[in-house]
Amino acid sequence: MQHPSNQTYTSLAGRIMVVTGPTASGKSSIAMCLAEQINGEILSLDSIAVYRGMDIGTAKATIEDQQRVPHHLIDLVSPSKTFSVACYLKQAHAVVEQLEARGKIPIFVGGTPMFLKAILRGFDPGPPADEAFRRLVEQDVDRYGTEALHKRLQQVDPLAAHRIDPADARRMIRALEVAHQTGQPLSHRQVQFDEPIDAARGRVFWIAWDRKQLHQRINERVERMFQDGLVDEVKALLQLEPPLSKTAAQAVGYRELIACLETGGEINEAKEQIAIHTRQLAKRQESWLRSFSEIDRIEVNESISSNEIANIIHTRFLSS
Repeated sequence: MQHPSNQTYTSLAGRIMVVTGPTASGKSSIAMCLAEQINGEILSLDSIAVYRGMDIGTAKATIEDQQRVPHHLIDLVSPSKTFSVACYLKQAHAVVEQLEARGKIPIFVGGTPMFLKAILRGFDPGPPADEAFRRLVEQDVDRYGTEALHKRLQQVDPLAAHRIDPADARRMIRALEVAHQTGQPLSHRQVQFDEPIDAARGRVFWIAWDRKQLHQRINERVERMFQDGLVDEVKALLQLEPPLSKTAAQAVGYRELIACLETGGEINEAKEQIAIHTRQLAKRQESWLRSFSEIDRIEVNESISSNEIANIIHTRFLSS
């Protein structure tokens, strides 16, 4: 999917609320309690939940959840499609305007850092994709690996290379693509990302757990996903034509099972890999969250219910 336009998206800070945190932190349950308290509706802040059929591995809102509180920005496209930040923002801004017109409070819920940064600080999508350039760079990645790609980006856009995870080939390729097409480094365009927002205006709440407790919650979530039928979900996705996009196929929880099923590996080994990679993802998410000046961190533990945490957020929201 191409960028919908070259439109620059302004910050939504001050118009929305955000409940964020690492995977398995209980964001969704808390957000539903909060939505019921403040006349809100939920907007997913998850880059994989936009794909239809990718439900169990994303812990997507169930039908019952959606009947309880309306959810938006899920099941938007086929998993065979790519879905850019700009595509997400176009729909997110439209939904926020619709909710405001109905007197509802938009509550973004999720942990995809780039989506979070884009809704809070605005986003310049840059030029449309150059598929020929991408194919050439992807061939180089296949031949030389992501480390060589990262070194190439360091030469073209050192600041972007510093900011982007060296394992995130998709974002590194996009940064190279923008520089190739415009002659200007991507980091020089996204200057709004460096402008901090006052925490009171941000209305962004981080559900923060002790690391040991969070790891236990992650392990339990992975077990539940397998009990709920993750293996069958992935088998069904592998039967799709056209096949999964690279973005969808590389999502944690899916890529490990895809590799397992395609090579005849052991399911239990794939399960352990998913747990390990999910814990690593949570650590990266927490590192990202620490970089946001506008985030209000809420320490939680197993003795505090979702409704009680929602009450805390509600109180802080009223004082903002």
